[in-house]
Amino acid sequence: MTDQPTNASTGPVLLTGASGFVGRRLGAALEEAGHEVRSMTRKPEKYEGAGTATYGDVHDADSLPAALEGCRAAYYLVHSLDSADFERLDAEAATDFGRAAAEAGVEQIIYLGGLGRSDDDLSAHLRSRREVEELLGAAGVPVTVLRAGIVVGHGGISWEMTRQLVDHLPVMVTPQWVRTRTQPIAIDDVIRYLVGVLGHPDARGRVFEVGGPEVMRYADMLRRVAGIRGRPLLLVPVPLLTPGLSSRWLSLVTNVDVTTGRSLIDSMSNEVIVSDDAIRDVVSFEPVGFDEAVRRALAERAADKS
Repeated sequence: MTDQPTNASTGPVLLTGASGFVGRRLGAALEEAGHEVRSMTRKPEKYEGAGTATYGDVHDADSLPAALEGCRAAYYLVHSLDSADFERLDAEAATDFGRAAAEAGVEQIIYLGGLGRSDDDLSAHLRSRREVEELLGAAGVPVTVLRAGIVVGHGGISWEMTRQLVDHLPVMVTPQWVRTRTQPIAIDDVIRYLVGVLGHPDARGRVFEVGGPEVMRYADMLRRVAGIRGRPLLLVPVPLLTPGLSSRWLSLVTNVDVTTGRSLIDSMSNEVIVSDDAIRDVVSFEPVGFDEAVRRALAERAADKS
């Protein structure tokens, strides 16, 4: 599945967020690649995904040592976007996790963060992602960061927001952020990168940017999805539509809650495009195009509903 070199280290890999959009796919891919997976969850008795379920909660520091014991690496795939206080919660959780990982002798933490230029006026959401990157490694464990923009796949928040807008609104009042450029990537390709950097000597302690082969504006994404869905779509620009009003409007026409929607919409004022393709030297393959990623997401949704 990847170009991963043989890793001399032994022991399980801890997977946080194991039941989430990325985590449930990653757990299965790691097992397929021959890794022993320990899936951290707050409800191990109800967990049905890949790996061996173990109790742990990033917001409960006392639960982390047992979950991390004996692990050679750990994936950090959790966030608190559904809370108005997500910046504080995520900072505290990352600090505790990084410290516990260091004490457990973990050799590598792998984190999925967000694209966006550091010299840009980043949204609170993207600033928090950057802070988490730093805090995870503050206790000394090398951190491998993959920064991505919109991940296209069934169940992903940003993708579901896009799909539901297209499905529900043939005429869409759009704010300024629809003109922002982004570089969406298929969930399958994100998983391939995440597996590929595990144990790779050229990946430890580095930040990589990942994206699909196309740069487009959010308006172009909406139109492309509408075309694939065979639905009419008229975009009516309203530049004065504020992020607060946008997030409330979003909660009315999609199942994204106001708090999460506000964080995502705030981030859409920032360009999230790849400026450095160094990841290609570590995990080499050709990511699929946007239309194919959309078709895969729609097919998975259809299969999930059948």
